Amino acid sequence: MSRSTVTSLTWGQALAWRMGRQLLDPVGSESVAGVVRRLGGVLSMDESLAELAVRTRRTASCPGELAAALADGEVVKAFAFRGSMHYLSPEEGGIYLALRSAGQQWELPSWVEYYQLTPSQWPDFRAAVRAALGDGPLTIAELGRVLTRQPAYRHLKPVFAEGAGILIKPLTWQGDMSFGPPRGGAHTFQRLDHNPRWRGIPDLDLAGPRAVTAYFQTYGPATLEHLQYWLGEGLSAGRARLKTWFSELGDRLVAVDVEGTTAYAVCDDLEAMEAAVASEAVRFLPGHDQWVIGPGTKDVHVTPPSRRDLMTRKANPVIVGGVVCGTWARRGDQLTVTWLDERRPPREAIKREAARLADLLGRDLMPTLTS
Repeated sequence: MSRSTVTSLTWGQALAWRMGRQLLDPVGSESVAGVVRRLGGVLSMDESLAELAVRTRRTASCPGELAAALADGEVVKAFAFRGSMHYLSPEEGGIYLALRSAGQQWELPSWVEYYQLTPSQWPDFRAAVRAALGDGPLTIAELGRVLTRQPAYRHLKPVFAEGAGILIKPLTWQGDMSFGPPRGGAHTFQRLDHNPRWRGIPDLDLAGPRAVTAYFQTYGPATLEHLQYWLGEGLSAGRARLKTWFSELGDRLVAVDVEGTTAYAVCDDLEAMEAAVASEAVRFLPGHDQWVIGPGTKDVHVTPPSRRDLMTRKANPVIVGGVVCGTWARRGDQLTVTWLDERRPPREAIKREAARLADLLGRDLMPTLTS
């Protein structure tokens, strides 16, 4: 697994290159679907934060574009990283769902005992779910009513009455269904294979190297622990599998020294990394943005230890050159920026970014800088 270190970078260079890849400096011109595809996944537990995560990476955007992209099938939404809802690309999202399915949770004895569905019965259940969704999206309650009319699934009535949360997750992991447009404030689910952009769930041994490569292309240079955090802990891929896929990539990945830390990058990206110049860009990001969550809040080069608790609690980060240097919060038209770094705050850049945020939110914000 060891690779010879071929070059050295500063963290300023590494983060500047990463900001470019994540469409933060410069801000990108990708479509909504392009932003989601570039990031791998966008957390969607809070729709306002998900939309801001996408819009802040686009030079021109409008409110509601993420929801419209979901309705049009340009993006899909499924349970993915850490069991949470994420927007994914219909073309590439299957590689992450393949990893998430690898644990085959539906075969665990505790699962079989609770849901009274054996591994041999699971394929028929999946087929029944797809058939139920054949005429269009259904809410969980509606799906439950259709399924529990069948004698084989009548015992699941209490499960669906409680929301069927854990039961339905593997159905999204395996590509049977995904979230549809909400209806009356309730989630709906729809067949994934009815989306012409959907490319399916690839074989695990094909998906793994693609997912590893995609991570380094967007979140590199990264360490093996970063990889374990994102694909191992995040998708339950398993450390042994990740090591195998990493090894299989061979010379496509190279080791780089980043101020004493051995990290890895895609070979084709190395020249651009070496040419990168440390960024001074200020960006206001939403809580749990991929910039922070992708490497994990333990990454001290992005999130200094004294600010980790804030990021874990979903505070909105202010980053300067990729480093969390403060937070921002809005109440009505009042925007409070709290500066947490030992450096002097770049006031003019903060004002410009506050104005950009005001444009994105369609409000006249009154910024206040505190420390």
